[in-house]
Amino acid sequence: MFTGLVEGMGTVVALEPAQAGLRIVVDLGPFAEGIARGDSICTGGTCLSVTSKDGSLVSYDVSPETLQKTSLGSLICGSKVNIERSLRVGDRLGGHFLTGHVDGLGSLVSVEKQGDFAVFTFACPPNVWPLLVSKGSVGVEGVSLTVASLENGQRFTVALIPETLERTTLGTLELGMPVNLEGDMLGKYVLRFLQQAGTDPDALRLALTSSEFFEQN
Repeated sequence: MFTGLVEGMGTVVALEPAQAGLRIVVDLGPFAEGIARGDSICTGGTCLSVTSKDGSLVSYDVSPETLQKTSLGSLICGSKVNIERSLRVGDRLGGHFLTGHVDGLGSLVSVEKQGDFAVFTFACPPNVWPLLVSKGSVGVEGVSLTVASLENGQRFTVALIPETLERTTLGTLELGMPVNLEGDMLGKYVLRFLQQAGTDPDALRLALTSSEFFEQN
């Protein structure tokens, strides 16, 4: 579990074919402290498990499914990736809950500079669009952002402060580049309930009425 508050950026130092997938080696710099094999790290918005560690270098084994569904497949040596170590019980939650399970790929379609600030407009895939609400939360490349507005053509805008532009990879995005999108977790469950209500309302009603939580509340 993550917050979307990026700790810093890591650098891709090697890309090694691994059967049908890919092994990605990232230099985490100071963020490698306390990391061990098997730990989960949000890397560019994707939850990845550390398979090996050598100093500040960590390796991830990335499956074909992940390469196909995320922006990791477009990485090259030297690419920067947003890094966030997993949330610990008792940590401050300054962003919103993110799982690192990418819902779909969007793309940057426009940038409007406003002094040191900027408004980015992203195109959104159809499966992610229903998860977005104006002033709600969205994960973009692992960064917790607030949806400023929903636009025609399944596009949304976010307003970025100088700190975000400087400390994350969002400040280096170019038009047309793919970005990992993760919709708000609550929105996913609401959408699922609505889908079940439309296709099998009796099953949904049975599940709700038979749950202990429903009876106690």
